[in-house]
Amino acid sequence: MVAKKSRVVIIGAGMAGVTAANKLYTAAGSKDLFELVVVEGGERIGGRINTSEFGGDRIEMGATWIHGIEGSPVHKIAQEINALESEQPWECMDGSSDEPTTVAEGGLVLEPDVVDRISSLFKNLMDYAQGKKVFDESPEIVCNGEFEYGKLGEEASRICASNGGVGKLSVGSFLRRGLDAYWVLTKNRDEQVNGNGNWSRKLLQEAIFAMHENTQRTYTSAGDLLTLDYNAESEYRMFPGEEITIAKGYLSIVQSLASVLPPGLIQLGKKVTEIQWQPENHTHSGYESDTRPVKLHFSDGSVLLANHVIITVSLGVLKASIRQDSGMFNPPLPRFKTEAISRLGFGVVNKLFLQLGSNHPPLKSHDFSKFPFLQMVFHRADSELRNKKIPWWMRKTASLCPLYHNSNVLLSWFAGKEALALEALSGEEIINGVSQTVSSFLSHTSHSHESCNGNGNPEGNSVQFSKVLKSQWASDPLFLGSYSYVAVGSSGEDLDSMAEPLPSDDSGSATSSSPPPLQILFAGEATHRTHYSTTHGAYLSGLREANRLLQHYQHVGV
Repeated sequence: MVAKKSRVVIIGAGMAGVTAANKLYTAAGSKDLFELVVVEGGERIGGRINTSEFGGDRIEMGATWIHGIEGSPVHKIAQEINALESEQPWECMDGSSDEPTTVAEGGLVLEPDVVDRISSLFKNLMDYAQGKKVFDESPEIVCNGEFEYGKLGEEASRICASNGGVGKLSVGSFLRRGLDAYWVLTKNRDEQVNGNGNWSRKLLQEAIFAMHENTQRTYTSAGDLLTLDYNAESEYRMFPGEEITIAKGYLSIVQSLASVLPPGLIQLGKKVTEIQWQPENHTHSGYESDTRPVKLHFSDGSVLLANHVIITVSLGVLKASIRQDSGMFNPPLPRFKTEAISRLGFGVVNKLFLQLGSNHPPLKSHDFSKFPFLQMVFHRADSELRNKKIPWWMRKTASLCPLYHNSNVLLSWFAGKEALALEALSGEEIINGVSQTVSSFLSHTSHSHESCNGNGNPEGNSVQFSKVLKSQWASDPLFLGSYSYVAVGSSGEDLDSMAEPLPSDDSGSATSSSPPPLQILFAGEATHRTHYSTTHGAYLSGLREANRLLQHYQHVGV
């Protein structure tokens, strides 16, 4: 009699799910151990990786960057499949080759040294928050009679940390305390900027600082940095080396991993509605509970029994699943798991692509023959000096830039409530809002030695867009957001709890009455303590859970 193979069902065909399937299918002897099935609720593989095209360029609607190429498994795969070169232009193919042009609301073009001082301060503060630097006992903050702003960042960080400690800090409050300390150390010289009535030095510095905060929001997916935990920030790790995009598209990585799987192993359009499982002292009637303890119900009415289920859905979907009226897990997940799911943060980040119209006029006011890499410095939302024609959802957008040098496709990133608002806007509303914003910044530019009231928009010099494309991660029921972060009130231990299988694998102490181990396993970026929010974190988590099953079957002698 041939022994029945253990059925492993993987929910989700994104990076984590396809990686786990690849490992289980290709491991030596695994075909004699496992019957493998991947079920995907959508009509495509890739999950939050979704390569597309716009304006003739290859773009990424979701995951975009390889965060460090030295030691990155994603970069290694991209090299092996020759995905780093392409004849078709692709998003950020030249990195950040263009120097940014930073313009304050109203058209005030900022000199690099004005921006660099605050940029250096912000970078130093983030380096401390991320554990890249430690406090020096006696930093030198004066150099040749002038403030050295990198060292000043160290001193600001020290004052911030000593002012009540960092035990319960958010990254947002840490950064703002650092800015306050900076102003104390620089004697808060708050004069007007060379006669410009709209901007004092302090307001301008705060607005530049806010621009960097808004960029950080898109990096972390925390809509408000006051919700981002300070202590956990230093646990996050990136690989060394430059950050690059993938010429043939991020989806080529997932497709390569999936290419070894036989046709039909990945089943698309299979949305799970309920997962029945058997913790200790709990049984269900009506199916083979002794041999296959997990029963999956699908939206089409079908069911599937499994020995093991690897869940790779987003943290957003898991948050929705533990609500009282969901019924996704039957019985409900244990308290340690639901509390970790509840405490961790899961935000929304969206990308907006705009194609410049073919009759787009040159921006002659600042000799822009092409659209610049524009960094936007806004007045505060409650400022009487703000241009009221600029929509509120644009005011926390840090930049608008060509996909690559001389591209006629522009890219901007949105996070938090602004990203949510973007999803609900029509293409016409987006074009009007962005055009009004850009016109305010570029159609009446001046340098700081000139007078500028910000109300002039010369006729015939408005920015024109022909079409737009946006991502909509929050409103997609298969994702309900973008990626995870460690929120204030949670910790890296919650990420470890996310990765804990149910029931745990206690092969050495199991009895005949013990529930079958490893019924539900968890993978995905939100289950990796140091690489959460990344594709390589998802990849590593998929490997981890596949190896957990392989090691289990080695230990039980099957």
